[in-house]
Amino acid sequence: MTIKLTEQLLCKSQEAFILAIEIYNKPTIRYRVEGFAFFICNAWELMLKSHLIKKFGEESIYYKDNKDRTISLENCIEKVFTNNKDPLRMNLEKIIELRNTSTHFITEEYEMVYVPLFQSCIFNFSEKMQKFHEVDVTELISLNFLNLVIKENALDENEIKAKYSDKIADKLLGLSSKISKIAEENNSNFSIRIEHHYYLTKDKDKATDVVAIDKNAKNPIQIVKEVKDVNETHKYTMKKLITEVNKQLARNNVVLRYETGNVKFNSHYFQLFCKYYGMKENPKWCYVHKQFSMPQYTYSLQAVEFIVEELKKDPSNILSNIKQNLKNRSTPGAKEF
Repeated sequence: MTIKLTEQLLCKSQEAFILAIEIYNKPTIRYRVEGFAFFICNAWELMLKSHLIKKFGEESIYYKDNKDRTISLENCIEKVFTNNKDPLRMNLEKIIELRNTSTHFITEEYEMVYVPLFQSCIFNFSEKMQKFHEVDVTELISLNFLNLVIKENALDENEIKAKYSDKIADKLLGLSSKISKIAEENNSNFSIRIEHHYYLTKDKDKATDVVAIDKNAKNPIQIVKEVKDVNETHKYTMKKLITEVNKQLARNNVVLRYETGNVKFNSHYFQLFCKYYGMKENPKWCYVHKQFSMPQYTYSLQAVEFIVEELKKDPSNILSNIKQNLKNRSTPGAKEF
């Protein structure tokens, strides 16, 4: 009976998860933000209840004073994620708030506020489904579809105030400010920042889009060659970078091997990458804080993505190969392979 119930809950949870993504990524649905919030909360509740039954028994999902009523998603979260400062838990609680209150303030601009939280929520669900139930969601839906389709517009305060009443505008702008502040204080389990960066290159093959410069255009632009805010562009300490690399590897089901066993990416392997690829000398990947007596280093998201992509190419051999190649460099006459 218990085994059958856990399987039924997981089956429905997976359906709700897929529905959430399909609704959000369907361009003809204008109610997609609220629809996503409803179904992703349903997916989490069913998945967590299945986990609680496996761990504590079927009685754990019912209220003690009412055996005919199962506990809420909020109760499940409190039981499973006991740290109320956990970014994953905070992410879910904010999405639950949206589910519970959005019908009173239906605006299309909710999407610009919540999509970074939604993207994190999807990856968090995928990771916990694998950890708690050994279910790989990429077997249900392609990994490409786990990335949400987003609007490129930023939230414009003047447009919001012109479009909506003072009550709705104040609520939306206040909510946006509050969530942005929480995001700055937490990691990618709370939100995944959506950014678009543009660079100039003469190599057309390296471009993802092509533009033309017209000196007669009505709207002039200025070419920015350097980004100054390193707290935004290079925000990862070594420890945070390693954590993020391991999360992305797990998300992509990549298992690293070194010599005879499976390993996690750690500081030793990171230093191998730095030496082999000259990462600390590349300003795109690393920023050196020289204001301290000893230089300190922080790293960019591009550094994280570069390491992950290199590891994915040959996870069974890359670490051993890099170490051997570094050894060959220090040995006169040795050849790299």
